[in-house]
Amino acid sequence: MTGRHAPRIVFIVAVIIGGIVGWLAFRRLPVLAPSAPAPTASAPASTSAPTTPTPAAAKPDEPPLEGESRLADNLNAAGGTIQRDLEIVNELFGAWQTNFPRTGNPVGENAEITAALAGSNPLRFAFIPRNHPAINSAGQLCDRWGTPFRFHQISGRQMEIRSAGPDRKFSTNDDALWSVQ
Repeated sequence: MTGRHAPRIVFIVAVIIGGIVGWLAFRRLPVLAPSAPAPTASAPASTSAPTTPTPAAAKPDEPPLEGESRLADNLNAAGGTIQRDLEIVNELFGAWQTNFPRTGNPVGENAEITAALAGSNPLRFAFIPRNHPAINSAGQLCDRWGTPFRFHQISGRQMEIRSAGPDRKFSTNDDALWSVQ
């Protein structure tokens, strides 16, 4: 190194090392806030009261268990709406994408996607607790009427989420849909 270029080289090496250290530290921390813009939801005008058990509302004074998120606390909550439920599921996908930016959405059928969101992922982080009331005995994430959601991958970062609605039948007028416009 010549005396004239030494300060520049030292600065460049320091910036590179600092960037690597910061990147290594950042990629190990779970991030819970979704980074994707919120798409619009369309849903039926009328919905009936849920007939399946619903989780209690989140208790702000109780911290989440280590390695679990509170994002899904109000999923299928009494007094909630299917539109809010779809928004919460979309937020779960947003949190997933924030933590796994290179992989896009979790893939597979409902049970595989739910397992990934419930902690079967490289971070072993539960975006939704495995024992959440919205997860049925087959490991599928269900709407407030107990019907498993249908997930349709639009792209690596966009997921269409469909609820069968109160009649529990898909492709009828009361279906609710979360779709990226």
